[in-house]
Amino acid sequence: MNTSRGLTASSQIVVAWLLITCATIFGMVIVGGVTRLTGSGLSMVDWQPIMGILPPMNDADWQALFLAYQQFPEYQLYNRDMNLDGFKQIFYWEYAHRVLGRVIGLLFFLPMLILWVSQQLASWIKPHLVIALVLGGLQGLMGWYMVKSGLVDDARVSHYRLAAHLLLAMGLMAYIYWLTLRSMGVHRGIQPRFAAQVGTGPLMGVPERGLRPLVLVVLGLLGVQLLYGAFTAGSHAGYGYNTFPLMHDRWIAEAVMQMNPWWHNLTESTATIQFIHRWLAVALVVAIAWLWWRARRINRALMWSSAALLAAVLVQFMMGVLTLIKVVPLGLASAHQGGACVVLLATVHVLHLVFYDGTANEQEASHQVTVE
Repeated sequence: MNTSRGLTASSQIVVAWLLITCATIFGMVIVGGVTRLTGSGLSMVDWQPIMGILPPMNDADWQALFLAYQQFPEYQLYNRDMNLDGFKQIFYWEYAHRVLGRVIGLLFFLPMLILWVSQQLASWIKPHLVIALVLGGLQGLMGWYMVKSGLVDDARVSHYRLAAHLLLAMGLMAYIYWLTLRSMGVHRGIQPRFAAQVGTGPLMGVPERGLRPLVLVVLGLLGVQLLYGAFTAGSHAGYGYNTFPLMHDRWIAEAVMQMNPWWHNLTESTATIQFIHRWLAVALVVAIAWLWWRARRINRALMWSSAALLAAVLVQFMMGVLTLIKVVPLGLASAHQGGACVVLLATVHVLHLVFYDGTANEQEASHQVTVE
């Protein structure tokens, strides 16, 4: 059966697998955010990549884990009144986070191995999948490296390591989504198999190359914003100056840029970190609005994808403001972290539409498989 008009059966399997993996990583980011917000991240004080999949099986196991937790500063400094039931509540979030990480590893590796051996993978995607596999492994290692930073005297996770852990996860999610789009053959203009649904006309042109610099500006602003979002979360900067747009009664709080040397403010001052995060959000909204205004007349694919990106960033901006003024409630803060993932994926989609050269058909040619 010739499937040249659409995705082949093999390509459909690959796309479904990549989308499921991407969605699971999205869930992992949400669970990781809840783990941080509930103060659960240091409840498991050792790292057992294989045996750590097993939960406590009886009271003796629970008592041993609780006793181990009591040897570390978080319990001694902040949680000395915690009982076993309270420990179980924080333990389960961290346990779910770690188990989900292992599930993602298996969900990615085993299908990749099967598809590779059965020769259902296109040649172009194989090195990318190896890169994704390595990034996933590094993500796991970074997670434990982050936890180790909190098992010391001050019982606080390094916000630098937290940022690296979070951005690795989001970067991996975005990378897999990009591979999904390549596998689907989403390229300039519109997917051929969707053309009959949206019709033809003046909006069906090729995206102008002049849009590419603006897309790169949006991507750069988003990357820095995600970094400062991670710094804000890791340093607890969101718990101060819980007003907007003023920082209490000032546009620029007195504490902003008060550290010496000055560059320490950029990563160490919670006031400066929050100031940068809130105004980068404004800059990002403006840049994406301009991108939408430029893209809306180019073609339908860009019109709708840029509109979706604009809608996502507006919702994300409003959630960020509400999270700030309501002093970081669990539900809103978790939704805000998830919203960042949505904005990133929407940006990747627009980026792919603008930059992918549909006339360079090495991808399509390599995955057009004829099934007998």
